[in-house]
Amino acid sequence: EVQLVESGGGLVPAGGSLRLSCAASVITFDDYIIGWFRQATGKERKGVSCISSSDGSTYYGDSVKGRFTISSDNAKNTVYLQMDNLKPEDTAVYYCVADRHYYCSGYGYYDYYALDYRGKGTLVTVSS
Repeated sequence: EVQLVESGGGLVPAGGSLRLSCAASVITFDDYIIGWFRQATGKERKGVSCISSSDGSTYYGDSVKGRFTISSDNAKNTVYLQMDNLKPEDTAVYYCVADRHYYCSGYGYYDYYALDYRGKGTLVTVSS
């Protein structure tokens, strides 16, 4: 059974940094795109970043571009999201999501529930 386990969330002041990790079991990274959705209280769940290990392509939503960096370590089956210059509006639950049928380029528009595998999430809180 595929499992995606997120870690690295926490409380950080505005301007600070966090690194989220997503450890994936069973799947072969080259066959999937893996990325991050987030959901703030009262808002829809939306894709913010994605990486494709097969071709190295990445996606960043406009709200995180220039501040977040996604990377993968295929040997460890782990994807990382380095989040710098965090803002209070980045406060959300962050979910790791993997899929083998889509491309990263459209990640910001995908339906979270239409993708293959989803983690349980990790909470990021940015204080002002």
